[in-house]
Amino acid sequence: MGRPELPLAQDPGGGGTTGHAHFGYPQELRRGVGSFASFAAGFSFVSILTTVFQLFGLGFGLGGAAFFWTWPLVFAGQLLVALCFAELAARWPVSGAIYQWSSRLTGTTTGWFVGWIMIIGQVLTVAAAAIAAQAVLPGIWSGFQIVGGPGADPSVASPTGAQNAVLLGCVLLVITTVVNILGIRQMAAATSFGVTVEIIGVLALVLILFFLPERGPQVVAHPTGWAGHGGYFGAFLASSLMAAYVMVGFDSAGELAEETHSPRRTTPRTILRALTTSGVGGALLILSGLMAARGLTDGKLAAGGLSWVLTDRLGGVLGRLLLCCVAVAVFACTLAVQTSGARMMYSMAREGALPFHRHLGKVSARTGTPIITSIVVGVGAAIALVVNIRQSAIFTALSSLCIALLYLAYLGVTVPLLVTRIRRRGSGGLPAGVDETGRPLFSLGRGGVAVNTLAVLYQAGMTVNLIWPRAEIYDLTGGTWWLRWSAPLFIGLSLAAGAGYFLARRLHRRIELRHVPHTHIEPPLDTQAVAEPA
Repeated sequence: MGRPELPLAQDPGGGGTTGHAHFGYPQELRRGVGSFASFAAGFSFVSILTTVFQLFGLGFGLGGAAFFWTWPLVFAGQLLVALCFAELAARWPVSGAIYQWSSRLTGTTTGWFVGWIMIIGQVLTVAAAAIAAQAVLPGIWSGFQIVGGPGADPSVASPTGAQNAVLLGCVLLVITTVVNILGIRQMAAATSFGVTVEIIGVLALVLILFFLPERGPQVVAHPTGWAGHGGYFGAFLASSLMAAYVMVGFDSAGELAEETHSPRRTTPRTILRALTTSGVGGALLILSGLMAARGLTDGKLAAGGLSWVLTDRLGGVLGRLLLCCVAVAVFACTLAVQTSGARMMYSMAREGALPFHRHLGKVSARTGTPIITSIVVGVGAAIALVVNIRQSAIFTALSSLCIALLYLAYLGVTVPLLVTRIRRRGSGGLPAGVDETGRPLFSLGRGGVAVNTLAVLYQAGMTVNLIWPRAEIYDLTGGTWWLRWSAPLFIGLSLAAGAGYFLARRLHRRIELRHVPHTHIEPPLDTQAVAEPA
């Protein structure tokens, strides 16, 4: 069943009021997100301090110093995707952005599977973000290495480091779940504070490391530190997983659209701003780290990453102070990813599209947030950590798997969008309209087809790269076939489980109600738009 075209909301007075009754939903979520908080949601999901610190050693170990060039390549590809998302965010500012956009472009069946994959990917991303605490906290104080004691190996790839990462990650998930339950204003305030600290930390770190160079910027011209054999191209592709993992989640601003003031104007800008700020800051962070590292061939940079560079070059006090900024960024990142996943789950549940939807689709009258979905996402992430507590590849495997799922979900939006553009080229592709200030909605215009095509090609290639069964990513034991093939196996099982539920639900509804398992409810003719509170 396809989704009929929905009209764009117009605010004739230009006063910035935007309700959601015209989308079939009453305004239940509270609007407590301003422009900076919207930017913070996307920037915190990307969180270059969290993810670059978490994955610098992986990228360098797989590709040497030349892995730096994977960063601008991935940034260019993701910028194409972000431009497409910015157009959609302006036209459909609804929670559960990826799911909603896909459904409205191609129909509810495809949209359901895209949303299903996105929820699983976001839950795993929350788990992967929480693991980053292990890359930071033991460097601040050895007492955070609880498993095995302060003298144990804190590396996430070691047995003691992996188990301690699960313990610290679960504690962090408890904290972020509590913040999410308290309300959107508390979440926005915490995220905004975290982003402020993160931006200050990135600027300080980059400046300090640039003033402590061991070598010049030409270091990125050679794969120094790469210990592999044979051709370098395969190693370069593998090292690109670092950048691919970092630069996702900029669409989180769209997830909070129903809680954002003037979302048609604000959200497209914050999506693009979050990605470009992260792209520039991350490139400087990687370059400065490569220039300042005391050694590139002794294995310490691959094992310890940027945390080792900080403590080695800056000493105990200053290095630990900057690591504290990273710890705040890890908290904000985990919080933002969990919030995004909770809104996706809520968006699907309020349409009856998920099991236990009557509970998952409820919004607390006290906090104005979907409390149960926040708890479910947090518990799901904790389970993903606990079941892998004895798996030393948990860090690399979870990172690659969760991002592969997000890339698949993104493709579920960009491919239907490209088809829509081609079919409607005579009418300009997406419908036009104005934002809350009366200005035209963000649009790529005639360049939309070219940008969209390149975005799809990039996403398809990177998805294959992410799920490729590399032993150094998925199987550090080197001899367990099902670990090596865990990405395609897990994705296949996830789709099979989703298909089983979807078909059972559809059969049930056909017997009882004679329609598809869920639809985007058309608004009654007498429904009035709910104005955004001042």
